[in-house]
Amino acid sequence: MLFLVLTSLLFVGGLQAEPLTLSGGVTSRFTDNATRSSSDKTSDAETRVNLSLGHQSDPGRCESRTAANVGYGIWHNETFDPQDYVALSFNGDCELVRGLSWTLSDNIRDVSANSRASDTPDNRTRKNVFRTGPVYSLMINPRNRVTLSAQYENTNFSEQEQTDSERYIGTAAWNHLFSQTLSGGLQFSTNQAELDTGTEIDTDTVSVLFSKSWQTTRVSGSIGVSEIESRFGGNIQSSDAVVGDLSLERDINPVTQFYIRASHELTDQTSDFDIRFDEFVFNLQETSQVEVSALDAGIARQFSDGSQLDLGVFASRSDFIESDVLEESGGVRVNYGRPLTELWSFQSGAKYQYRTYEQSLNDEIYSVEAGLNYKLSQKLGINGRVGHNARISEASAGESRENWVSLGLNYQFF
Repeated sequence: MLFLVLTSLLFVGGLQAEPLTLSGGVTSRFTDNATRSSSDKTSDAETRVNLSLGHQSDPGRCESRTAANVGYGIWHNETFDPQDYVALSFNGDCELVRGLSWTLSDNIRDVSANSRASDTPDNRTRKNVFRTGPVYSLMINPRNRVTLSAQYENTNFSEQEQTDSERYIGTAAWNHLFSQTLSGGLQFSTNQAELDTGTEIDTDTVSVLFSKSWQTTRVSGSIGVSEIESRFGGNIQSSDAVVGDLSLERDINPVTQFYIRASHELTDQTSDFDIRFDEFVFNLQETSQVEVSALDAGIARQFSDGSQLDLGVFASRSDFIESDVLEESGGVRVNYGRPLTELWSFQSGAKYQYRTYEQSLNDEIYSVEAGLNYKLSQKLGINGRVGHNARISEASAGESRENWVSLGLNYQFF
């Protein structure tokens, strides 16, 4: 972990950068069901110290974008051990010579270890996906470009029982500009992963690329075929599927935007698919090749009184090929906020999710929260939140209800 952080700092150290944004705070959260159990509820409070950093370099030979949040929390009644929290997203690239760049990215998230269990500290593990390598782009003529890349990727989990991996990814793509608003091409990629269990997973994909833009609409994506093969102890298993992805953005009017993101892939649990789709959760109890699909769509609007509304829907499907286990999920989320006065503002959010597992087991998960923010000064603010979480399950042991309240103090250093 330290090596990755130092590498990232060295990578951006020479960049001409815009000023950093740095903020910190302390939040205390009381819950009447810390373990989110169906019976024998345990009340406890967690006090957490947080530090958030944001940075984006100026355009130039080297560019980077960083967003980081670190925290440390203590449970007063010791329901759980003290916890440290990390969320990091770093992406950077440097042009070495004309047409040749070196890229580096690092993404760290706390993720669920078992998608069927409640979201508690005991059911979380830290996933770190680090990727680096060269990208070479050659303009054959004004309408044709060839791009070659070779990437090394390392995925590491904080818990020993989770499966780590190393992989090498090679990509060759040709893109043709049909007009100023339409382009298309072909892409071949090979992905060779080795898990620390000794399993080797190779994935080859051939795709057709497309991109089109209009005055208020932008769409891009790919469609192709993919073959995945896993080898372990002399046992070989392969599968193939039609794969693809789609990204669409439409400006309905100057204050309203609609978007859709979707993808269907053959992969494994150590890939970065769950980082690219926030609502998607791998079930890390399964350790095999998996056919995954995810959809995320929504609409965002800002009103004349300063209020903002975000409404989204999401769905996903995980088909674990070797174990023949199928998991599906879908839901809706809504967030609304508005300023009340110059010093007061209101924030609220709600989410509903429906999950289906094998043997027709279903879960329904609800969450709702609301709160107020108050500016004590230009840099200092205080906030309060109340919320309710519920999980309704066909397995009675999986049901739970939780009420919580939090109070926080935040300071913007710069």
